[in-house]
Amino acid sequence: MRKSIWLNAALSCFITCALPVLTPNRAVSAERLKLSFGIVERSISVDSLETYAKTGQINDELAAYFKYVPKENRGQLREALLAPIPLKAVEVSQFLYSPIGETLLESLSQVVQSEFRNRGQTIREKYRRSSGFYGTRAALILAADKPENFNIINILRKFPSKNISIDLFRSLEIGLRARNIVNRTQKAVALIDGKSLNEASNKTVSNNIISDALQKGNFTYTKNSRTLTDVSRIRSFPVDIYLPSTTKPLPVIVISHGLGSDRTSFAYLAEFLASHGFVVAVPEHPGSNSQQLQALLGGIADTVTEPREFVDRPLDVKYILDRLEFLTNSDPEYKGRFNMEQVGVIGQSFGGYTVLGLAGAQINFPQLQKNCPVDQNTLNVSLLLQCQALGLPKFDYKLSDPRIKAAVAINPVDSSVYGQQGLSKINIPMMIVAGTADTVAPAYPEQIVPFTWLTNENKYLVLMNGGTHFSTIAESPDDSSIPLPSQVIGPSPNLARNYTNYLALAMFKTYVTNDSSYQRYLNANYINSLGQDDLFLRVVKELKNQELRSFKKSDEGLNVAVGLEN
Repeated sequence: MRKSIWLNAALSCFITCALPVLTPNRAVSAERLKLSFGIVERSISVDSLETYAKTGQINDELAAYFKYVPKENRGQLREALLAPIPLKAVEVSQFLYSPIGETLLESLSQVVQSEFRNRGQTIREKYRRSSGFYGTRAALILAADKPENFNIINILRKFPSKNISIDLFRSLEIGLRARNIVNRTQKAVALIDGKSLNEASNKTVSNNIISDALQKGNFTYTKNSRTLTDVSRIRSFPVDIYLPSTTKPLPVIVISHGLGSDRTSFAYLAEFLASHGFVVAVPEHPGSNSQQLQALLGGIADTVTEPREFVDRPLDVKYILDRLEFLTNSDPEYKGRFNMEQVGVIGQSFGGYTVLGLAGAQINFPQLQKNCPVDQNTLNVSLLLQCQALGLPKFDYKLSDPRIKAAVAINPVDSSVYGQQGLSKINIPMMIVAGTADTVAPAYPEQIVPFTWLTNENKYLVLMNGGTHFSTIAESPDDSSIPLPSQVIGPSPNLARNYTNYLALAMFKTYVTNDSSYQRYLNANYINSLGQDDLFLRVVKELKNQELRSFKKSDEGLNVAVGLEN
């Protein structure tokens, strides 16, 4: 499981992480790295950078560049240049030959090119980009052939030319796009922080009350694993059912994992909710789980996921509810055990997409056609996944389920696949959770702006300040798997999982079981009280799109200077 998350993180970070490493203050090449800005060109030798990475020594050649590198960032630079990447050549190769891998390579090739020459002249731009595309792919695969030396320096040493050209103007454009996302996110976070504090009363919330809400409940429970087969779709998938030890009818919660994960990712949440008297079903979606990712990296599959998964995932959940309804009505062992009038759903990432569809959101094909294929300069990697939905037959898919009374979407991908029109169809209580340090499904375009498109009455936007795309995903019990770097997971993952437990319990007790005593736990006063310095929460119930528009306008001046559109 850890390995699959590592690979999923690598998939999403090839542009957002690798590209900055290949720009002026983090770059190195086989022999020399040539940095060009219009007609101006400078170069740096690989030996100088490697010496710096290993010893920290800055020679005269590097000194001219390092005056622009803040001293507090230099340690991170050294670490990045030599940090080992725990992936094998076959795994890297399979990913880079997939459609999403090739799209990311196309983006890199606009900035990074191997410099081949033809009759004494540099070949045309389209061939320069082609050389960057194939050169980058070759370098990654060749460097991964020796896992112990698979790092940034050796990747660039494997380029099939002596010199690598970096187009600083294109780097500036991409840097400005990154700056725009960061600026808009920071301004939106500040706005939400202020609104949340204004919503909160001055009344102090007792630490004992918060502590009680974070504790496991009094129910004991059993875990049953079974395989379900939906004959109508010719689809079988495993599901874990956590069943509290009581004969009374209990509310039902379904948890949907993200792309490349499995049903162990949120076992901690299932156990917590079961201890509080919920029946919890945790399916494993076979076309987008860790096995699918392993199949891609092993050469068995040729894509991260098929378009059909955008429909099959919600249908998996609906089929589980159908089976539970059958059991509670007809099976003597489970007779009367499930209250199918009280159902909630929660999911993360692709699972967040799944629960939004179950809550009423509709796939927005016109929006997808407008936004896809993805702009090669995009820093929103989740759009690569969302655009896969264009491969579906154009049809009005019925993904929602009237049995579902409330939903929680953590780090959902939704801006294009649903868009404003699709998300406006949701009419049940909804909570969206965003991590402000999420580089896979960035908070501003994927959660903050989409929240303003919701039209239902009871809705909550929760910001996990400092949270990443992987903060809430549990570590695998498989000791042989590869751990994620702490920088990818983010600060205090155990605290992030406690927050997830708290938010899910408060949401489902309030809107699934209609227990009004839990309503207070959703108030800003309570949620704000959960915070700690490195990872804290803020919540708002209202946010208008007009409040965010000024953030976009403030970026326009500098963008125009380099011809960058918003």
